[in-house]
This record gives sequence, structure tokens and C-alpha cells, in this order.
Amino acid sequence: MPTYEYECSQCDFRFERKQRFEEEPIAMCPKCQGKARRVINSVPIIFKGSGFYVTDSRKSSVPEVAKEGARRKKKRGEK
Repeated sequence: MPTYEYECSQCDFRFERKQRFEEEPIAMCPKCQGKARRVINSVPIIFKGSGFYVTDSRKSSVPEVAKEGARRKKKRGEK
């Protein structure tokens, strides 16, 4: 069962209620009996694992070890 957050428009009291999807939203504040409304919050997105960045998803066609060997040969003047 999801938990919904409500806020009273008169006294600014915030409260939470567990409700089924098919239940009607709560209309009255339990504190002052004023009009309550459901508060919609944004949900954070957390990316875990590799593959979310350009550098993670693209693999080089030449392994890093081969690149290092080519650099050493250039420094020594070898082909």
C-alpha cells in the first residue's frame, strides 16, 4: 500500500496516510478540519553500475596496453 503525503491549506499541517490506489484522497485535515490536498513530490533517480556515461559505454578498439607499447616505441625511434 502506498503512502501519500497531504497538506492542509489553512494551517499548513503536513501528514501522511497509507491508502489503497482505489481509495479517494483525504479531503479534511485531522488537526483543524480544513481542506487538505495531496502533495506530489519528485522522486530522485539514482544510476548504479557502468554504462551510463559516454566513457563507460564505449570501448576502445585498441587495448590500452597496445597504446602504451606504441608510445614507448615512438620515444625510442623504433617503428
